[in-house]
Amino acid sequence: MSLELSAGERAVAAGSDGRAMAMRIVADSARLLGAPGLIPIASAHIDGALYHGDSGTLFAERLVAGGARVAVRATLNVGALDLTGCARVRLEEPARSMARRMMEAYRKLGCEQSWTCAPYQAGHRPAFGTDVAWGESNAVVFCNSVLGARTNRYGDFLDIACAISGRAPDYGLHRPENRRPTLTFDVSGLPAAFLADETAWPVLGSLYGREVGNAIGIVTGVKKHPGEDALKAFGAAAASSGAVGLFHIAGVTPEAGTFGKIEAETTIHVTPEMAADARKRLSTAQTVDRLDAVAIGSPHLSLDEFGALERLLAGRKLSVPLYACTGRHVLTELDKAGRRKALESCGVTIVADTCVVVTPILADRRDGVLMTNSGKFAQYAPGNTGYGVLYGSLADCVESAVAGRPSFAEIG
Repeated sequence: MSLELSAGERAVAAGSDGRAMAMRIVADSARLLGAPGLIPIASAHIDGALYHGDSGTLFAERLVAGGARVAVRATLNVGALDLTGCARVRLEEPARSMARRMMEAYRKLGCEQSWTCAPYQAGHRPAFGTDVAWGESNAVVFCNSVLGARTNRYGDFLDIACAISGRAPDYGLHRPENRRPTLTFDVSGLPAAFLADETAWPVLGSLYGREVGNAIGIVTGVKKHPGEDALKAFGAAAASSGAVGLFHIAGVTPEAGTFGKIEAETTIHVTPEMAADARKRLSTAQTVDRLDAVAIGSPHLSLDEFGALERLLAGRKLSVPLYACTGRHVLTELDKAGRRKALESCGVTIVADTCVVVTPILADRRDGVLMTNSGKFAQYAPGNTGYGVLYGSLADCVESAVAGRPSFAEIG
């Protein structure tokens, strides 16, 4: 199938400025993907501003030098630096300066300085059925699944090219026929008490991603809406353990009821034993009698999740560092109410604009032990930080940070 561009798209691509470069990148990607054409997008979320090497910085600066500007709303995922000054990042020169130059280049391109992996909780919520070009796996899966907007997983640096051109390849999850579920993930055999517990959703998301891969599935057997933060945790874990870009939950997510009768090719009946095994897999530490740090907030913590943290902490002092990663949109609210100072006085380190798994913030201990309640952190922390992981509830994380050693409540 050959790619057909409109006269306007061809005219832009024929230029020599930054916008032309972006249009050519999108068009060439569309050809490789077998897309018949390009479609207009309403917004973008840019994952490409995280420093991984000088080439990314130089690419962004070339776009700036060419006069490029985003044509649609474009929020920014995490960078490599905490520009708010909340947390100390141990990134050394010259990488530190290159990371800062990269973040500045994306500002000059007209992107919003959101610096969060949860833009959907920072006011960027495209309408149901809207075509967008989002990067960052958890943001993509939330956008598709919970909001019902339409995006593929746009990686570095196709994401910014789409934002500048205002176009995306017409393929994959932009097409309604590719969004229909072909697999059922049935959790009706799990105890209601387990499904009501916050630890269930990262665990089930991890299991879902591993079982489903990149297929489109529908989760059945969920009796009531678990809340947005639970869906956030489920999608993030599913996207990091598999290649999930879209899931449906019967009676919960907005697109789930639009397909009529679903003839699933495969049904996975989730048992308590499968859930227990999935939970066990999230812990990789070889010992459970030592703890060096606790990290929460992947995806970034919401204001409600900070409320839960404060209630569990109850003003107690921490014995090991607890890193709470969040976005500026939440940090502003914490500062307004004096809550940030209260948390920091207990020993909590708030991390904004970035997170502890993508840039060096944790102490440099290659044999360290990290506790988290995040399925995504559990997947990525061992490889990115060298720390072994202990997975637990938020309450487990807080009690362990206070005690200075791993502490787990009985699993009901």
